[in-house]
Amino acid sequence: MITIATLGPAVSDCFQAAKLYDPDAEVFLFNRIPEVLASFTRGEVECALIPVYNTREGEVKEYFRLIADMTACHWIDNVVLPIHLSLGSLDDSDDHQTIHTIVGRNSVLRQSSEYLENHFGDATLMAVNDLEATVTSIRKKGCKGYGVIESEELLKKLQLKLLDREVVSHNRTRFAILKKSPAPISGYDATSVITRPLRDRVGMLADILGEFTRRGINILDLKTENDINTQKLRIYVEVEGHRDSDSMQQALATIESSVIQEDGALRILGSFPRVDMRVKNIRSFGFIGSGDMSVWFAQRLANEGYETIITGRSSEMTPEQMIEKVDVVMVCVPISVTAKTILKFGPLIRDGQALIILAGESENTIEAAMKATHPGVEVMFVHNLWGPQALTMKDKNASIVRTHRSGSFCSEFEAFLYKHGADIYQDNARKHDLLMGVGQKLPTTISVALGMTLESHSIDFSDINSHSTLTSLYTILAMARVHNQNPRTYAEIMATSGEGRKIVKSFVKNVLKITELAENGEIEALSEIMEKNRSVMPSSFLKSRMKQAKAVDEILSQPGIRSAK
Repeated sequence: MITIATLGPAVSDCFQAAKLYDPDAEVFLFNRIPEVLASFTRGEVECALIPVYNTREGEVKEYFRLIADMTACHWIDNVVLPIHLSLGSLDDSDDHQTIHTIVGRNSVLRQSSEYLENHFGDATLMAVNDLEATVTSIRKKGCKGYGVIESEELLKKLQLKLLDREVVSHNRTRFAILKKSPAPISGYDATSVITRPLRDRVGMLADILGEFTRRGINILDLKTENDINTQKLRIYVEVEGHRDSDSMQQALATIESSVIQEDGALRILGSFPRVDMRVKNIRSFGFIGSGDMSVWFAQRLANEGYETIITGRSSEMTPEQMIEKVDVVMVCVPISVTAKTILKFGPLIRDGQALIILAGESENTIEAAMKATHPGVEVMFVHNLWGPQALTMKDKNASIVRTHRSGSFCSEFEAFLYKHGADIYQDNARKHDLLMGVGQKLPTTISVALGMTLESHSIDFSDINSHSTLTSLYTILAMARVHNQNPRTYAEIMATSGEGRKIVKSFVKNVLKITELAENGEIEALSEIMEKNRSVMPSSFLKSRMKQAKAVDEILSQPGIRSAK
């Protein structure tokens, strides 16, 4: 049985990480990192475990500095712990409106800063070391209006009322395992190196990185900072490979002797098996719907190591059989039948599984999902604003509607989108459908109506270009794009229900009003409407959209583009 020094109390993330590293270990708990490292240095324990990075907080620079100054210390392994934080209330009568004080450990409150700012901006934050003792004290006093952020397991242990699950997405903490002897080569290693404070020199960082890249050593992480005492540059790099490999030894020796030109300029913190901050709780995804978008997502999930199963009308496996085998059920069918599909198959999804809806309308589909599935099923809505022709998700928009049942599986899929470069926007169901009315339903409706109008007036399409300004050409381009693709897809968009219908109806009403004013020659009234419109549009919005419009104009003005046939 090994001994490990780390931060307490016994419910802390550090304690859980130590037990994850070795369930049989004897864990010694301290209040501060220097105390942990001092116990390790004195030989009272075999290992020390300290947090070095959190996906929400970033790196813990203090700990890197402390390790760098230690002798006979080797970073030999890592533990990555998913941090699932939820909000609970001490009193059953309290809810989001009545809570005035949020209690939690200091690190937990920092990780939850975005959630707290958005939902409890006026609340008092109470950072504590011993959460259980604090909760007991508050209860004895009979205080109300107190909320607690911690793991769902601990909230249940303390008999708190659960208000929100998974209040912090993409939340992982990486813990370093320190020992007195280095780790052997595993075959899939990384090495962590930090420099001593360096004299400033032009090109220093580029030259250091160049020694790794020219030897084919991939750089996994890079950080720079100024030393607190000397204000000189310190560089931290984590690279692929073990410290004992020939290429690594050559790179480090050249960096120290030829690039930095200072003996002892490098401190190798350690070599260890490579770590993936994306801890995977999901084993498999199953798709209901065998269309191109299902295939597109399934291929990319398979590349990440997930098992994927696609079911449809002609698939060998039925949706019912698939649901029994997977962790996450993905519904990806035409918008018009999404809710119907969820109502049919939702009751088959078990507690502990997740249902993720890939669709363009959220209100009705989420309502169907909450109605059809068991309370223990995670539910989340995702609208990817790209089609199966897209090569990647990079810089593509994805609208996500989380529900109070969105848990760790949903967060893992969201992290998958995030990793591949999608621009993620968190919506509620009403906001999503309203904005989709603006972004998809209305433009599609206008494009189809414009095509009908051109046909009804027997307009020769070859004449359009010669009578179009760059501004009027935008609408023509949108019309062509819509009619050049699958009409069923755009028919589904136009037929969506929900809040988006209000946008089109309001637009039609306003078009009729403007048309009447124009027919009557009411130029002043029309000008006043435009001035009023402009007054409610933020200048930042107008500037950014004008910048985009000018970029499009520049392309359309190029020889051969505007007149292309």
